[in-house]
Amino acid sequence: MTSADCLKYLERINYTGSTSSSVEVLTKLQQLHLLNVPFENLDIHTGKKIELENTYDKIVNNHRGGFCYELNGLFFQLLTAIGFEAKLVSARAYNNKLQTFGPEFDHMAIVASIENQNYLVDVGFGEFTYSPLKLELDLLQADRAGKFMIKQYDATYLTVSKVDGNGSIPEYIFTQTRRQLNDFAVMCHYHQTNSLSHFTQKRLCSIVTGKGRITISGNILKKTENGSVIEISLTDEVEFNKALWDYFNVKL
Repeated sequence: MTSADCLKYLERINYTGSTSSSVEVLTKLQQLHLLNVPFENLDIHTGKKIELENTYDKIVNNHRGGFCYELNGLFFQLLTAIGFEAKLVSARAYNNKLQTFGPEFDHMAIVASIENQNYLVDVGFGEFTYSPLKLELDLLQADRAGKFMIKQYDATYLTVSKVDGNGSIPEYIFTQTRRQLNDFAVMCHYHQTNSLSHFTQKRLCSIVTGKGRITISGNILKKTENGSVIEISLTDEVEFNKALWDYFNVKL
């Protein structure tokens, strides 16, 4: 990614200021990314194949969002281009219905290293952490999205879970093994085409806001603001496309 590409990407997420490799900068980058780039699977439902080599054009030039392989893949490229030490890692998302984890490369995340401390970075998991998580076991970490903890899952994997008054719910397990973008190609294709993938079930577009989150799931628009939730049915494609533009600045 060239310096000009980086500048345009930073403009896309409304970032200004230092790009030094610090926790403060990493946190601001992640938060602004979540506030400006939606998590969405809309191309899957319009029949347009997602090509990871076209992600920059889609997200930056065409003002779209994407799912994990696109969002975290591109954010990783930005981080390394501006000088962060980072790597892509494979994660396996938890399926609450089946109470099991998905296959390897089911999800893509990022591990960044700053002053000998690793951080789990993720802008592509929908409703997840708002800030990077320090990769320290059994440490309860809180941000506006909730409380999270990373624990040792087994000899190979770590697990990141959301913690509340009822206990903890796993989000995914992951290793810190360095991966390449093309390692995720098979699962990226699977999630676009297989009827068993939750991404093929219904259209989704979701973004963090200053006071909560706005999500379109199927034909339901859900606005969460300061803990209150409003749901609106989108009765046709005209209303659906209008909501995409009004709330996400997305035009298909």
